[in-house]
Amino acid sequence: MTAAPEHTDPRLTVIVPTFNEAPNVAELVRRVGVAVRGLGAELLFVDDSTDDTADVVRAVARTAELPVRVIHRDEPVGGLGGAVLEGVRASTAPYFLVMDGDLQHPPELIPTLVARVQEPDVDVAVASRYVGDGSSAGLSGVVRRAVSSTSTSVTRAMFPVRLRDCSDPMTGFFAVRRGAVDLDALRPRGFKILLEILARHPMRVVEVPFVFGARYAGESKANLAQGLHFMWQLAGLRFGRMSRFAIIGGMGAVANIAIVWLLTTLGAPWLLAAVVAAEVTIVGNFLLQERFVFRDLRHEGKGMWARFAQSFTFNNVETVVRLPLVALLVETMHVAAVLATAITLVVAFVVRFTFHSRIVYRPRASSRRADLVEREAEQAGPAPAPSTEAV
Repeated sequence: MTAAPEHTDPRLTVIVPTFNEAPNVAELVRRVGVAVRGLGAELLFVDDSTDDTADVVRAVARTAELPVRVIHRDEPVGGLGGAVLEGVRASTAPYFLVMDGDLQHPPELIPTLVARVQEPDVDVAVASRYVGDGSSAGLSGVVRRAVSSTSTSVTRAMFPVRLRDCSDPMTGFFAVRRGAVDLDALRPRGFKILLEILARHPMRVVEVPFVFGARYAGESKANLAQGLHFMWQLAGLRFGRMSRFAIIGGMGAVANIAIVWLLTTLGAPWLLAAVVAAEVTIVGNFLLQERFVFRDLRHEGKGMWARFAQSFTFNNVETVVRLPLVALLVETMHVAAVLATAITLVVAFVVRFTFHSRIVYRPRASSRRADLVEREAEQAGPAPAPSTEAV
């Protein structure tokens, strides 16, 4: 491992994890240098590249208007998250900011993020694509944008309390008060280091909207392997709640079969037996989820009867929709019946869990977030007219 000499007492370290980003280095350093004038900042690249990115950083550093360092990791550990953690450990600054090296994160937003994270009672300032005028337009293609938004929804469903004030836990652009993070508690295993930080710490979050831009040069590193790493990271951080939800769902399926068998044995028509079994297990599942899955969230949001009404209605609608989908797969697409059933059950499980976490048991926004929204609304002045947005 090699590193450039350190300099003294920066107030802010901008950490840029890189993997084969040599064509972007010069422009990134130039724009960051302009953005952080007067902030007492340094720029630290943590490089896992197989190309000459580290050499390019050293060359550009000679004429940069801010101190620039590079750590090249010969043996990368923990992926991008591990690179960020190593950068934080190599910094003595009281604040650090993380951003990508491809200029999809606009350096011009750095002063805003730093100003927000230095406010009283703030631990992390997140650049979000999903608040205000934020956008994920820079993601290439409809499919990637859909995958990104779906992953965000599922992630927030799995951490409804820790992420209730963060609309974009998947972003890689954020500023943190160093004293708020226990570095020894972090277990980076993927590229979503903000999720790791928020899931393991009770953080006070503010958000700043930003537009995710187009890549300046080079090719995206997003691939199937990164997706699998993310799923592994997510499962490692929050396996407990989802596993309990799955166990209760499995118990409900067994109970459903048993009720159908009992009622048909007693002479009831199969359709009646199926309907009764479905309704009984839906109610039973709700009661068990209240007790064993979402117990800690029961007093965070709406009342019990409202939760029951939403859960009961959703599960009935899901059942009505799922069965025709099975028929479509079997009769039109010629998928084996067992496989078609398994596919729809897996999809239904994820959808049910996401709905219950994000809607039925959704916590109220923290009082701090409400105060910030109210304060920002007052500063903006009266709105010209009410408007509506699709969620």
